[in-house]
Amino acid sequence: MEVIKNKKTLQDFIERQKEMGKKIGFAPTMGALHKGHLSLYEEARKDNDLVISSIFVNPTQFNNPEDLEKYPRDINRDILILENSGLVDAVYIPEVTDIYPEKAVSQHYDFDGLENEMEGKSRPGHFDGVGTVVEELFRQIHPDNAYFGEKDFQQLAIIRKMVEKKQLPVKITGVPIYRAENGLALSSRNQRLHEDRKEASKVIYQTLNKVNDWFRAVTIPEIKERVTDIFDQQQGMKLEYFLIADEETLKETDFFYKDRNYRAFIVVVVDGVRLIDNMHLD
Repeated sequence: MEVIKNKKTLQDFIERQKEMGKKIGFAPTMGALHKGHLSLYEEARKDNDLVISSIFVNPTQFNNPEDLEKYPRDINRDILILENSGLVDAVYIPEVTDIYPEKAVSQHYDFDGLENEMEGKSRPGHFDGVGTVVEELFRQIHPDNAYFGEKDFQQLAIIRKMVEKKQLPVKITGVPIYRAENGLALSSRNQRLHEDRKEASKVIYQTLNKVNDWFRAVTIPEIKERVTDIFDQQQGMKLEYFLIADEETLKETDFFYKDRNYRAFIVVVVDGVRLIDNMHLD
C-alpha cells in the first residue's frame, strides 16, 4: 500500500493510474478507523481496479473548536489497519495546505435545503465544510466511484446533491451501517466511551427497531412520545432529537404518505459523546 503525503505526489500517482486505464474507487475518512470504514473498502474492491483511502481531519466542518481538538487521531494505527486489511492500494494523508492552499475556509453551497434539516439546524456551516473538502478530494483523486456510509445519511444525501449540481463525473454509493454485535453503529466517537457505556448504548438500535415495528401502525406523535419515554429512563443518556423524515427531502414528517420512503433519525448524547444513528422504515 502506498502512503501519499502531499498533493504533488498524489497527482503523479493518479496520472500514472489513469494512463493505465484503471478504474478508481475512493472513500474519504477523518481517521480513527474501524470496521465500518473497512466495509466501504470491501464494497469499493468489488467494482474498481484501484482503491484509495484518505485521512484528513477537516477543520471547516467543526463548529466547536473543542470538538476538533478532541477528535481522535492516531495516524500510524490507521495506516496499519489499512495495510492489514488488504483492501486499499493507496492512502492519501494531505496537509491542510494541500486542501486549503490559502486559508481553511469553506465554499458556500446550495444543497436545495438538505443542509437546513437535522444536523444543519444545530451545526450551521457544517455541510459547507463537508462539501468543500469532498469536492476538493474528488478533484484531486478523480475517482470513478466513491463510497460513503449510511450512518451519516444526511451527509450522503448532501454529497449526492453536490455531485449532481457540480456535474462531477463520479458515482456515489451508500454503504449500509456497520454495527457492533450489540447493534451499536460503529463510529470513531465510540472510542471515547467506556465498554460498559457502549453496551448500554445498544438501546439506541433497539429503539430504532421498535420504531420500525410501530411504523404505520402508530401515529408519529405517539412514536415520538414512546421514544422520549425510553430515553427518559436511561441513566447518563440524553435524547438530543428523534424524528422521522422523508428520505429524499430529509424533511421531518408528522404523517405517513403511502408513496414516500421514510427513515428514522436519532441523536443521543452518552456521557458527553454524541452518537447518531438512523434506520430505513419498512
